[in-house]
Amino acid sequence: MDGGRRDPRQTLGRAAEDAAAAHLTRAGFRVLERNVRLGHGEIDLVCRDGDVVVFVEVKCRRATWGDPPAAAVSWHKQRRLTRLAQHYLKWRRLEDVRCRFDVVSVTVDAAGRSAIAHVRNAFDAVQ
Repeated sequence: MDGGRRDPRQTLGRAAEDAAAAHLTRAGFRVLERNVRLGHGEIDLVCRDGDVVVFVEVKCRRATWGDPPAAAVSWHKQRRLTRLAQHYLKWRRLEDVRCRFDVVSVTVDAAGRSAIAHVRNAFDAVQ
């Protein structure tokens, strides 16, 4: 193997999730859980914004890649996140709570600086 070294994409992704969680916390959100693994995938962040449970997809890109990170949340990804959220709510017995889906985009420039954009209500639940 590689002696335990991480894939650079994993390192970048972890740093993006850390930056997103810190950004949301500063914005008044409470981060409830990170990297929630369920049967068909993972929810990056589960937060509370007042009385709303917010499922957050964190997308990271290098500035040189062109497309904004939020562009990577395709219809199929939205559908999978919707299903994961439904499983999460049932698992945590939160069926009657209001929820929404946000996307936090983290763009890293050549100097390693991050620009963060938070899109509230990025998409509606997709069945």
